[in-house]
Amino acid sequence: MANLLNQEPDYVFSSNKLGATRKYLYESGMLFREFKSHLKIGSLPLIHITVGINPQTGKRLSARGIIAIGRKAVGIIAIGQFALGVISIGQVSFGAIAIGQLAIALTFALGQLSIAPLLAIGQFAVGFAAIGQFAAGRYTLGQFGIGKFVLTPRRQDWQAVCFFKTLLKNLKMLF
Repeated sequence: MANLLNQEPDYVFSSNKLGATRKYLYESGMLFREFKSHLKIGSLPLIHITVGINPQTGKRLSARGIIAIGRKAVGIIAIGQFALGVISIGQVSFGAIAIGQLAIALTFALGQLSIAPLLAIGQFAVGFAAIGQFAAGRYTLGQFGIGKFVLTPRRQDWQAVCFFKTLLKNLKMLF
């Protein structure tokens, strides 16, 4: 969807002490909205939120900021359908900590399909410690598990029992 106007879109701009917003309402009722905070760290805004299709390019903008929220989000904290960040939350998420339907992380992943080298929790989980309906890893807890130390209804390795009891105790201390 390219710019059919062949001119600068008639944005509605507003600003407050937190940041600036630009909006464009299509004749069909579809809305484009973008918010960027005034506060920046380096070249990135503290908060960047995008919704809808940019009337100038005919494409969705990627949200890029310390906190990024949009269909495509890249930031320290990224929330979106496709999220990439240190902490990422989205349908498809990649990060140090990832939460989403498909979560791939460097440390901890939580999702329907979760993959992480340390701890993965999900319906299908793969990691050093994996918890899920189908789990694969060194230590696994689940309905069906593949690994060196497994805790399932059919197999209960004492190393897995001790590991997951300790893990639960340590996680409780965090909260």
